Formats: sequence, structure tokens, C-alpha cells
Amino acid sequence: MSANIAQSAALEHEHPGVSIYVTVAVFLILLTGMELTVFYVQFLQPVLVPLLIILAIAKFSLVAMFYMHLHYDSKVFTTFFIFPLMLAVTLAISLLLLFEYLLHHLSFAL
Repeated sequence: MSANIAQSAALEHEHPGVSIYVTVAVFLILLTGMELTVFYVQFLQPVLVPLLIILAIAKFSLVAMFYMHLHYDSKVFTTFFIFPLMLAVTLAISLLLLFEYLLHHLSFAL
């Protein structure tokens, strides 16, 4: 019985302490501030959407890695999370490209 407890304790991984969560929260607040700043700065308006997407990806990655524990858990869980996410992103981009093509190459005569 004690061997099973020792084995399960060895298999468990170390979760981060409160300081890591506070640090991640501070970075998330800074990224949110950067998003707000990017939106209101006039000379960044031509690249507004790509910048906001990059900042959103950074925030999503921090939340997934630390608050969802993907950084500390088994790589299998990360794969189960990332693979469907990549499928969804690929599908969304494909649909956007298809709609763009249809908008410019087909005439919708009423």
C-alpha cells in the first residue's frame, strides 16, 4: 500500500506557487493595457488588427500554460489541447479565404 502512495507521489508534478500566478496576472494586466494603448494610438491604426491578434495570442498562451496547467502537465494533455485548436484555426482561416474568394470572383446578381 505504501509503495502505491510513493509511486503516485513520484508521478505527481510540482505546481507553481502563488508568486508565479501573481506574476502571470501582472503580465496579463500589462498585455491588456497594451491592447488598450494600441487601440487609441493613431499611427498604429494601419496595423491594429494584427497587433491585437498577436496580443490576444500571447494572453491566451499565458492563460493556457499557467492557469490551465498545460506548462506543468503531461505533454499528452498539451497535445489533446493544441491539436483540436489548430484544426479549428485552420478551418476558420479556410472559411475566411473561401468567403473572400467568393466575394471577389462570383457575381451575386439579384
